[in-house]
Amino acid sequence: MCAEQIKGGQLARQAAMLCQDAMFQLYLDRRRRAKFGIEENALPDGTHNAEDARDWICAACQIKSRAELDHNSVAAATFHRIQKRFFTWKQQQGRPQ
Repeated sequence: MCAEQIKGGQLARQAAMLCQDAMFQLYLDRRRRAKFGIEENALPDGTHNAEDARDWICAACQIKSRAELDHNSVAAATFHRIQKRFFTWKQQQGRPQ
């Protein structure tokens, strides 16, 4: 750990809650299958967990910690796009935000 560890704020908390969301984990399963043409038997629903979701958000936002979302405007914008796409997908599934 570095001496000056940054602290997360509202976006970091939102990201942590999103990673715990079973629907978001399901979204990642289905997104990966669609993006890479993977059959469901090779990547079944329920494959992604909270840790996988955290790793995916960090990779997508090009950060090492969710706390960086509150201090990096580019990462924050990427996270907002992720949220928007997820909420749109969730609505298409017939589930409220």
